[in-house]
Amino acid sequence: MYRHTPRPAQFLLTAAALVLLGIGAAQAQQDTLAKIKSTSTVTMGVREASGAMSFTTGNGKYAGFHVDVCERALQGVQKALGLPRLDIQYQMVTAQNRIPLLTNGTVDVECGTTTNNVARQKEVAFAPTLYVEEVRTAVTVASGITSADQLAGKSVAATAGATAVPLVRKYAKEKGLDIQLLVAKDNAECFIMLESGRAQACVADGQILATGIARMREPGKYRVVGEPFNVEPLAIMMSKDSPEFKKLFDAQIASLSVSGEIARIYDRWFMQPIPPNGITVNLPASANTQAAWAQLSDKPMEAYQVARP
Repeated sequence: MYRHTPRPAQFLLTAAALVLLGIGAAQAQQDTLAKIKSTSTVTMGVREASGAMSFTTGNGKYAGFHVDVCERALQGVQKALGLPRLDIQYQMVTAQNRIPLLTNGTVDVECGTTTNNVARQKEVAFAPTLYVEEVRTAVTVASGITSADQLAGKSVAATAGATAVPLVRKYAKEKGLDIQLLVAKDNAECFIMLESGRAQACVADGQILATGIARMREPGKYRVVGEPFNVEPLAIMMSKDSPEFKKLFDAQIASLSVSGEIARIYDRWFMQPIPPNGITVNLPASANTQAAWAQLSDKPMEAYQVARP
């Protein structure tokens, strides 16, 4: 059996201080698998509001597609290691600190919405992709905006540390558009900016947009429009220095995929009512995501093709 233990908020501040001071480097040198064997504990990095992939349900509890997958994979790791128990501790991370907290050993596996790309592969390792995302644009129906080129002269919000920020900047430069980029501290603030009218658009992962709109007070007033800015493989992240843990974890992912269980997990989080308010995202698995299940790979974003707006 396994159980979860929420970690206190002040721990995040302590962890951030360790990153700055470089004190956590020694901890990061311990192999993840060896740590799990010796402590029967694993720390899972989770997000507070990353759509239906990873979110809090309150009281230090977390849920979502990637959280569910991580929990099941870790159950498999526990069984493979013959451990009588495995305590899962949850550590909330952000787009800005998720990689530092992983590389310094504060987090053992990060189960949020992290894009697997070439730059990040220099620092961390990724499990096989189970969700292929499209970076899209959410607007109000009343705005009349239907494509990215209509963002000229508009204020556009995107979350700090997310790939949407450089994508919007790159698009504006390439197209010669005057776009005022507003960097939100998190996904929730991106929607607040859109709802309040401070921003005319929120650019983020498609599933984050779909989930966020479903949770708004008047979801019918918003829609996702335009061609994707990018196609990105979202994957569970782990230490680059623990190849044996990755091998064992990847085997659990493969088992979920081959058995067809991954499709059932997806359906639970994207096609059925989810906590805490019972909203339904209603986002069927894309052709790219289904292809990822059929042919597991940890290839980076740069290996995917996308028709840009």
